[in-house]
Amino acid sequence: MTKLTALITGAHGNMGRALIHRLAADGFHVIGVDAHASTPHASDQSSPDESHAVDLMNEESAGAFVQSIIATHHRIDVAVLTVGGFAMGSIADTKTSDVAQQYKLNFETAYNVARPAFLQMMKQGAGRLFLVGARPALSAAGSKGMVAYGLAKSLIFRVAEMMNDEAKGTNVSVHVIVPSIIDTPQNRSAMPEADFAKWVTPEAIAEVVAFHASERASALREAVIKVYGAA
Repeated sequence: MTKLTALITGAHGNMGRALIHRLAADGFHVIGVDAHASTPHASDQSSPDESHAVDLMNEESAGAFVQSIIATHHRIDVAVLTVGGFAMGSIADTKTSDVAQQYKLNFETAYNVARPAFLQMMKQGAGRLFLVGARPALSAAGSKGMVAYGLAKSLIFRVAEMMNDEAKGTNVSVHVIVPSIIDTPQNRSAMPEADFAKWVTPEAIAEVVAFHASERASALREAVIKVYGAA
């Protein structure tokens, strides 16, 4: 029996590794993508079946990569796009160059993969596409002090809405995972006085994605999935 195929960007990150481990446990053939490829190891539960290095800010490179995956595997069943970046900055501190940088990091890296992956899912008649939003981007007030980041991430919600509108009546759905603060070594180091128990773990996020990617969730069409933990 042919394995279902899952594509994960940001494969070397905390969330990426958790997703690889969880989706592999569900029997997916997992393809990991990051700025640098790594050699997959069967003994490493966070190692994908395939590892690729792709510049996701480059539309041609990203598109060619997705087409190569389609040529090899003939389908993309699940795609989880985790690549992004964060920056603080008020209106007074934020120039258009800052907005452009966050746009490239948080929107282009997602859209350059999401678009060809979505088109393939529509062609094959089924698929689950997961983008990563941000809690601050849900409202203007929430983006206070992080203007460029909030603006860039807000586009993730809009493109998911547009894709879901195009996918009405099909078995293709696009979801935006919205985490609170993720419990990572980097965030613990940056906020040592915080209550880490209230944060959401990468493993918890991976569980939510795995459920929504499964047949058990086939009837669900909830676009925005808030994974806040106790935060």
